[in-house]
Amino acid sequence: MEKMEKKNTERKRLVGTRGRTFKGKVVKKFEKRIVVDLERTVKIKKYERFMKKKTRIHARILDGTDVHVGDVVKVRECRPLSKITHFMFVEKLSSENNTGDKK
Repeated sequence: MEKMEKKNTERKRLVGTRGRTFKGKVVKKFEKRIVVDLERTVKIKKYERFMKKKTRIHARILDGTDVHVGDVVKVRECRPLSKITHFMFVEKLSSENNTGDKK
């Protein structure tokens, strides 16, 4: 009986990932998801210049994951988990204390 319960809880937690992987900074944190800010450069052909664009991605985090606002994380694409959540948290690359920002 206990083995069945363990398998059911493991299946609920694990979601197969596929597709693209992104690195970004955590902007907001909720109970079961985080909002990651991605910054990329886009070339403007007419002006022969580059500009920075930002994209916000919502990613699901597992229970007990130690992620805070300001951390740099890696997220990976998966099946749609909700209306806005299509990514899973993979790993924490650095915390806000290790970024070396001067105040």
